[in-house]
Amino acid sequence: MKGMTPLLLAAVLTACGQSETPTQANVPTVDELAADPVRLKELRQQCKTDHATLGDVLCNRVTETTRQRFYGDGKTPHTPSETLQKF
Repeated sequence: MKGMTPLLLAAVLTACGQSETPTQANVPTVDELAADPVRLKELRQQCKTDHATLGDVLCNRVTETTRQRFYGDGKTPHTPSETLQKF
């Protein structure tokens, strides 16, 4: 039993080694995606259907670009209309 402990410890430590994290090269920036709405639309659809393949970095940038295009720069104040709407 004493001889098996170091062998078991070595096997556990080998299995707990650093995992290789995939790096994504050439991920477009938010500005690049905003400049090309056709590509943005394609990537939005791909992120909806196959998020795991595209990765978090790309899909987060697609989401951020969509948010920025919808909200703008966020500096426009809300100005209500002068006449109240009647429901």
